[in-house]
Amino acid sequence: MPLRLEIKKKLQARSDRVKCVDVHPVEPWVLSAMYNGKVCIWDYETGTMVKSFDVCELPVRSAKFVVRKQWFITASDDMHIRVYNYNTMEKVKEFEAHSDYIRYIEVHPTMPLLISAADDMSMKLWNWDKSWECTQVFEGHLHYVMMIKFNAKDTNSFASASLDRSIKVWSLGAPQPNFSLEGHERGVNCIDYYPGGDKPYLLSGADDKTVKIWDYQTKACVQTLDGHANNVCSVVFHPRLPILISGSEDGTVRIWHTTTYRAETTLNYGMERAWSLACTRDANKLAIGYDEGTVVLKLGHEMPVASMDNHTGKLVYSLNNEIVTASLKGIAEKVVAEDISDGERLPLAVKDLGSTEIYPQSVKHNCNGRFIVVCGDGEYIIYTSQALRNKEFGSALDFCWSGLGTGDYAVRETISRVKTFKNFKEHKTIKAPLSSAEGLFGGQVLAIKGSDCVVFFDWSEGVFIRKIDVVPTDVHWNESGELCLLVCEETCYVLKYDAAAVTSAIENNSFSAEEGVEGAFELVHELNDQVKTGEWVGDCFLYTNNSNRLNYFVGGETMTLCHLDQEMYMLGYLPKEDRVFLIDKALNVVSYKVLLSVLEFQTAVVRDDIEAANEILPSIPESEHNSVARFLESQGLKEEALGVTKDPDQKFDLSLELGKLDVAYEILLQIPEADKDTTDTQSKWKRLGDLALSTGDLPRAEQCAEASGDTAGLLLLYTCTGNAEGAKKLAVQAKELGKTNVAFISLFLLGRIEECIELLMQTGRIPEAAFLARTYMPSEMPQIVIKWKADLTKVSERAAQALADPAEYPNLFPDLDWAVMVEQHFKKNRDTLLDASSYPEAAKDLEFDLIDIFKQQAAAQGAVAEP
Repeated sequence: MPLRLEIKKKLQARSDRVKCVDVHPVEPWVLSAMYNGKVCIWDYETGTMVKSFDVCELPVRSAKFVVRKQWFITASDDMHIRVYNYNTMEKVKEFEAHSDYIRYIEVHPTMPLLISAADDMSMKLWNWDKSWECTQVFEGHLHYVMMIKFNAKDTNSFASASLDRSIKVWSLGAPQPNFSLEGHERGVNCIDYYPGGDKPYLLSGADDKTVKIWDYQTKACVQTLDGHANNVCSVVFHPRLPILISGSEDGTVRIWHTTTYRAETTLNYGMERAWSLACTRDANKLAIGYDEGTVVLKLGHEMPVASMDNHTGKLVYSLNNEIVTASLKGIAEKVVAEDISDGERLPLAVKDLGSTEIYPQSVKHNCNGRFIVVCGDGEYIIYTSQALRNKEFGSALDFCWSGLGTGDYAVRETISRVKTFKNFKEHKTIKAPLSSAEGLFGGQVLAIKGSDCVVFFDWSEGVFIRKIDVVPTDVHWNESGELCLLVCEETCYVLKYDAAAVTSAIENNSFSAEEGVEGAFELVHELNDQVKTGEWVGDCFLYTNNSNRLNYFVGGETMTLCHLDQEMYMLGYLPKEDRVFLIDKALNVVSYKVLLSVLEFQTAVVRDDIEAANEILPSIPESEHNSVARFLESQGLKEEALGVTKDPDQKFDLSLELGKLDVAYEILLQIPEADKDTTDTQSKWKRLGDLALSTGDLPRAEQCAEASGDTAGLLLLYTCTGNAEGAKKLAVQAKELGKTNVAFISLFLLGRIEECIELLMQTGRIPEAAFLARTYMPSEMPQIVIKWKADLTKVSERAAQALADPAEYPNLFPDLDWAVMVEQHFKKNRDTLLDASSYPEAAKDLEFDLIDIFKQQAAAQGAVAEP
């Protein structure tokens, strides 16, 4: 069957003719060397140009990334090699390397070496650690040398392709070639070594329009691939997939199967001649350089072909056709013993299980870990997981295991036929109510994906259970089979499955052939995240998302466990190790500690089994109590959260929400001396004070306001309660804190006008002091006016002279003597403070004209004395 390979275009950037491309192994960058002398770096994720370099005025024929030095190196028709730092954009080195056009440069994978090939029929070895000294020259070709490639399996050797129709294999340090491969009828343009360890193959493309595969040990041509209509300019073995790729001047890029040598796909993007191809070792990206620009493709998925059995901790993954295994059992002890941090690569003892007859595109353990299935090329093979012995095989577009029986599974043979197997024997043929079946998902029940929905069937009888109008990309069941998570592109749906209702409906034949079983599924939660990989642990769903975070979802709440440095894929969770395991594209396995006791506690809480949760709580380390408390709070169990948390900030917040002012007050009293004056502490005191005030706890509100230095709050409190002593203390405190407005109002309400005047004078408000004295304390006016004049003279002497001093011009201040008499009366009686209850009567006194009253009293006394 043909190779199932999804091809997705990531970038199509129009430009001048691109003679060479290279893909950065870490960043989402592709390097394009152009015929117009420019080099560009494109970001294939965003589709934008990251950087552009004007290298020279002649064509740049080759360019390569050197990631370990943060360089890229170019070779051009001016015979020069140039080295640039792609971060700083500075030119590191430039030198003349050959006497004719330089066709290609190749960077040694580990050593500080570069080989260049040119039209002068020579190749030169350069050492950048020796100031770019040419350490060796290789000669032997009779025409232009078009390309050179290091052998990844033996980096001391390399091959060269020439227009003299030969391929030569060389060793570093040897001046003569080891041997030559001849068979092309015209000049050889390109070569590549097979990346796997199982085949000593060399790939070549030539102007005779053919691609040849050579065995460089027997020196024989293994296969010739015909199909291109013009010169073959570039060839490459894909480092991960069982394919080889060729690009030609006929404008097409052809993909061939490396086992059958069958032409799988022909790509033509209408960008004229294809000059260059480049792949990355750890990703399924392919870059193509055309006459009219650059294209980057994603071939298939990049998820590693791996599976972990959650019962035994056995990990199985594929390296091309090889299946290897490693045990993760007891890894927690090794992590502690070797001080391995969370997220750090785990040292695993890998064991070879053997090779498969098909190229693995997926591998999966069954429900109890005794068997694994390897799927690829439209076929599946079931092996025993311990020794990789063949158990069963067949053709299938999709395969899924049942979550119930050891040998139960389903296959999708065509878009209209799905079969279930029981104990490895064919059991039922499912006729789904769909126009086409497009995918299968296993678990508690069988799920078949359609174009606009997913339908569920019972494993044992093949009965239609329910149709749900979403299109999931994956389906995850928890171990009990009660919860099911449908992973869709933007949102995930958590459904509760009623197995008892379904079983009863099937037994009683009370289900509908069109509608299925009523009430089989109930929507419990929606998870608004893009889930990449995940697994249930109890009622908690651990998952990785597209933002490279490791999260878990429980009870409708999402919590982040950690941020991942790169794209990672979940293998599973081992309860005995208290760790979740992840794998990256390069098959590096890492782990993160996730306590089973915490997950079990949260599961019990979600199930409203508080008694079980309380039994589990003592087994949870105190270091995890704060996260447990945050979860309890999110579930509305604030009282319980307050009892669990060790975080004073969280405890304070919960105390306020629960109205436990005394607990909050005690927390604030325990704040270290060094933190008492921080903004955060002051804010907490104010929040507690506001709550105390709103609940009528005035003594507590006063304590909080004093502790936080909230003079405005104290002023409000003292004026409302008529606390004169408090106002006196507040006046002093406000002065010390520089809160002059609060100090002024406090003094004014206490009748301390002299101190009010003094405060105004100290703060440079002399005019206000003068007018305050004119109104309430006229005896102080002369000395204030003197100071006012002195101060105003600095600005305008004329204005200062215009001020009238009551001592000099009493005629300008009518009734001044009477006002002084009123002032003396006020001073004698100001310490007599009235109760707030006297306000209705006392308020009438504000309407009296005191000077007029004093005049009337004086007149009455004079009339009595006159006779």
